[in-house]
Amino acid sequence: MGNVKRSPWLLHYDGSSCNGCDIEVLACLTPVYDVERFGVINTGDPMQADIFLITGGINTQNQAVVKQLYDQMPKPKVVVAVGVCACTGGVFKDCYNILGGVDTTIPVDIYVPGCAARPQAIIDGVVKAVELFQKRSDEMEQKKKESRKEQK
Repeated sequence: MGNVKRSPWLLHYDGSSCNGCDIEVLACLTPVYDVERFGVINTGDPMQADIFLITGGINTQNQAVVKQLYDQMPKPKVVVAVGVCACTGGVFKDCYNILGGVDTTIPVDIYVPGCAARPQAIIDGVVKAVELFQKRSDEMEQKKKESRKEQK
């Protein structure tokens, strides 16, 4: 993993999940799995978050909330869909109010399948998200430098 200049903050949102994946996400924060060793910090503030981790499918009631949280996050940002429900709608995809996976509302960068997704798989997805965030952050910094050179 590359040199992360700053610790990316992670925002966890529970869509319409059964809480199985949420329990596994919380397990990742315990000393047993310790996802924070990779530099991520869990936050509840979308305006401070760099990685948006969502569990559960998108339904008619949470679609606007998910979009609003995504829009409040600064760029660059990475979205991680955790669990089969967040990836595709899962076993609930044929329900009247389920619109599908997270990608029906916002762009998803990393998919972590499973029912419930295992902590090891979630950590793997978070590590990939950190790497993608670092890449996007470096690209933004490079564009800023080029823009400054053009202005001179």
